[in-house]
Amino acid sequence: MTFIPQLIEVGVLVAVSYRINNYKEISLMNNSKVTMGHILAAITIVVWGTTFISTKVLLNSFSPIEILFLRFVIGYIALFIIKPGFLKFKSWKEEAYFAGAGLCGVTLYFLLENIALTYTFASNVGIIISIAPIFTALLAHVFLDGEKLRMRFFIGFAAAIIGIALVAFNGNYLLKLNPLGDILATLAALVWAFYSILMKKITSFNYNTIHYTRRTFFYGIIFIIPTLFFFDFNLGLKDFTYIPNILNIVYLGLGASAACFVIWNFVIGILGAVKTSVYIYMSPVITIVASAIILNENITWIAIIGSLLTLIGLYISEKKIYIKKFFKKCA
Repeated sequence: MTFIPQLIEVGVLVAVSYRINNYKEISLMNNSKVTMGHILAAITIVVWGTTFISTKVLLNSFSPIEILFLRFVIGYIALFIIKPGFLKFKSWKEEAYFAGAGLCGVTLYFLLENIALTYTFASNVGIIISIAPIFTALLAHVFLDGEKLRMRFFIGFAAAIIGIALVAFNGNYLLKLNPLGDILATLAALVWAFYSILMKKITSFNYNTIHYTRRTFFYGIIFIIPTLFFFDFNLGLKDFTYIPNILNIVYLGLGASAACFVIWNFVIGILGAVKTSVYIYMSPVITIVASAIILNENITWIAIIGSLLTLIGLYISEKKIYIKKFFKKCA
């Protein structure tokens, strides 16, 4: 019964991603597109905020690399069923963007995240990943002609770092926590920022969202395959006889991978890389609550204060960009 909400989520997400497949037939005003983008981004983050929990459960039976490989193979197959056919080769430059996005957004990000979960708490990983918008803003400033960064941006960044430190190294967990897990989670946030920048470039190619998402998955899987020989990859049929394992894999493959990536990439095309990444702010709160309910992980006051400080810092850093831009338009 506890998996019914997840199954409903998968159904809704697949339906939305299928609708996005026919988006070119939809005529919406700019304001409506933006509103739809914000709603879809929020829905996606709610789902992604719980994937840490599913992964943590699956780690009892599968290795990180096995989970990563399975979820994206399932995701690729699902997207091919929804939208058959292949993108035509146009240039090596375009393929480099697809390959880079696959390497960063699929292989490196999830491999680092999954391994991090073996060294630290799911709530820690969820909070540290929320630093991704900071990296995204910095990279957008360099590669996407982003807004000029002011002192307030760096003040917010400092506040976020302090908040992350409070969560990762608070007194209750200090002797139990391996800092390696938190470092890996930080690296995951960085490579996700690179993925966001690359995906913003890819959206300008004007391909179907499902097609270019699937192409990204393809390269991600290609990069995953060599790592199978260096990590513990040994799928056993007995692991698939356990119903919770099957449901969590399906949830990650169909919902969190296939549907959510299509929706997220679609939103990046509407809102941009930085604005879309702002929704990652919601992820720590969702993950902490889900971790407490499902995994019975303790939530200390220090962790709560650190979480709030992290979110406030990230909000300050990003808000400056949007408020300044807004007032310039109104002047």
